[in-house]
Amino acid sequence: MQLSRRASLHLCAGAAALSLLSLAKGARSQTARTIKLIVPSAPGGVTDILARLLGDHIARTQGATVVIDNRPGAGEMIGTETAARAAPDGNTVLFAANPFVINPHLRKASYDPLTSFEPICQLANAPTLIVVTAASPYHSLADLLAAARATPGSLTMASIGPGSPFHLGFEKLKRMANVDMTFIPYPGNGPSVNALLGEHVTMMFGTYANVAEHLKSGKLRAIATTTPRRIDELPDLPTVAESGFPDYAVPAWFAALAPANTPKAAVSQLAAWLTAALQAPEIEQKLLIQGLYPSGLCGDEFAAHLRDQFDEFGRIIRESNIKAE
Repeated sequence: MQLSRRASLHLCAGAAALSLLSLAKGARSQTARTIKLIVPSAPGGVTDILARLLGDHIARTQGATVVIDNRPGAGEMIGTETAARAAPDGNTVLFAANPFVINPHLRKASYDPLTSFEPICQLANAPTLIVVTAASPYHSLADLLAAARATPGSLTMASIGPGSPFHLGFEKLKRMANVDMTFIPYPGNGPSVNALLGEHVTMMFGTYANVAEHLKSGKLRAIATTTPRRIDELPDLPTVAESGFPDYAVPAWFAALAPANTPKAAVSQLAAWLTAALQAPEIEQKLLIQGLYPSGLCGDEFAAHLRDQFDEFGRIIRESNIKAE
């Protein structure tokens, strides 16, 4: 998995480098500017940490002044709307996560995630897992689903919600497995973990980073990862796809986008800077501490991924009749 991540980053960097060559003559004047990174969540969160790490690297290596602008509120919509209205001059970048393509299905938005922005890159992924307590009788996803079929509605899953990617992943699994389980929403990963440790719920759907220490201590047990491939830290843990549900994947991702109509040369330059930052060994180590893995999916591939995510999340929301609080 490590090799595939590095390979994708090098491919992305190579493509972006071509555009940088055409900008070389004016590089100094281009970088003597202020770049605003809009984060639609509060300081201290994963998206904010990612923006600060990459922004600091760009400031040090490219000579630009980088400003972090936190705009939390309305489930990340306030900051996203602010970015959509910004001038398309290559000096504003939105740092977004899965809610970027979920919110417009749940709430009235003044922007369209597919037309109001120029996709730059998917920057990083956070592995997600389904976990139970060490005392749980369930040792595999098959065990859990068999119990759900035997006693419909009795098994409960804690996670952030409603309308989070974890909630939608839970609903997707329910529909694919044709089982009845109950979703219990919590305001964050921390409260979800506490609910599971206290045995108030059957299982939890969340990121590896939030449960890693409890897995190492033996208090919790992972039964499946919801990522497309197995993760390096838990190589023996099967994916949901391997457990009988091909194509199932609900990774948590983080990305960079520019306002619509930002010049292609500026988008390519930003992609090159961000990809270079992701490749820096010191940045990669700091990301791993946060449970993040560099992605570097840029350009048309990232745009296609956004469309697929928007369509899939919209379908799950409609089929499951999910409403925003």
